[in-house]
Amino acid sequence: MRDEDYLSLTRGELMPHKVILKHGQELEEEQEELAEHQPLEQEDLNFERWKRRPLPKRTLHQKIDDLKTYLWNAETNEFMGRSGKSWSLILLFYAALYTFLAAMFGGCLFCLMWSISPYHPTFNDRVMPPGMTMAPHLEGHDIAFNASDRKSWKKYARSMDEYLRPYNDGAQEKKNIRCAPDRYFMQDDLEESAERKACQFRRSWLGDCSGLQDPHYGYSQGRPCVLLRMNRILGYLPGQGKPINVTCGVKKGPPEALGEIQFFPKSFFDLTYYPYYGKLRHVNYSSPVVAVRFAGVQQDTHIQVQCKLNGKGIVNDSPTDRYLGSVTFSLDVGA
Repeated sequence: MRDEDYLSLTRGELMPHKVILKHGQELEEEQEELAEHQPLEQEDLNFERWKRRPLPKRTLHQKIDDLKTYLWNAETNEFMGRSGKSWSLILLFYAALYTFLAAMFGGCLFCLMWSISPYHPTFNDRVMPPGMTMAPHLEGHDIAFNASDRKSWKKYARSMDEYLRPYNDGAQEKKNIRCAPDRYFMQDDLEESAERKACQFRRSWLGDCSGLQDPHYGYSQGRPCVLLRMNRILGYLPGQGKPINVTCGVKKGPPEALGEIQFFPKSFFDLTYYPYYGKLRHVNYSSPVVAVRFAGVQQDTHIQVQCKLNGKGIVNDSPTDRYLGSVTFSLDVGA
């Protein structure tokens, strides 16, 4: 047989087999395409069968064993799921992190404290006008009592005693000096850290409201006393060379119910107690006090009294801060 015949015979025998393979592959692909387009069976639409089956409940003993294994796995020598090397790296990382944060915070704090002075503000562009406080100050700003009932006013007299204790004459003579009145007591020529001297303000100067002649401060007679003090402001010079005056009047109620008003030692704050140099330098500083006695207040009448500061640079009618330059309290004196 010639080689050409053999090759042709061989090709003839092999060709049908290739055709069969080719047609069989196409048949399988067509069947897969049909299967993709066939509608789902009813069983396939039952989604309940695809839900995750709940795990069987574990007993308390099994949970305890799992916890013990989690805390310490003897097989892998792991504590809480980590090896000793892993824990060492974590501790080293957090130690370095917090050391860096602490050093950064300490450096910022050091720079801040180094750049500011403990004796006066670094930036003091705008000084707010002073406010005013009062004593006694027990139940808000309400003073209500009966002159014949000792229990109703005893708390006010006790509060006044505590307030005026630092102003006792003996303590003032020991700590502070006498100063010339009606002018500022300037001590700016001293070193920044040097202690400043403070002027005396004696309790006896408050007269009938000092508690020395009348230990009840007029409450037992229906003529109560209140103490007014201007808030401290570092370096502030009130009044621009003129004293700050104090006035009191009726804010709500009949004006005639307030009656006669007496002021001790005077109705203004003397300039000699200013400026204030701060608690670090003005250690023994005693704020001046104006005592107000309502000698003719009408009994069994509820009134609201307002005392104001008056002078240059003083604000006493602020709609947002009722303590700025004034103080308001109710007064109800019974027989």
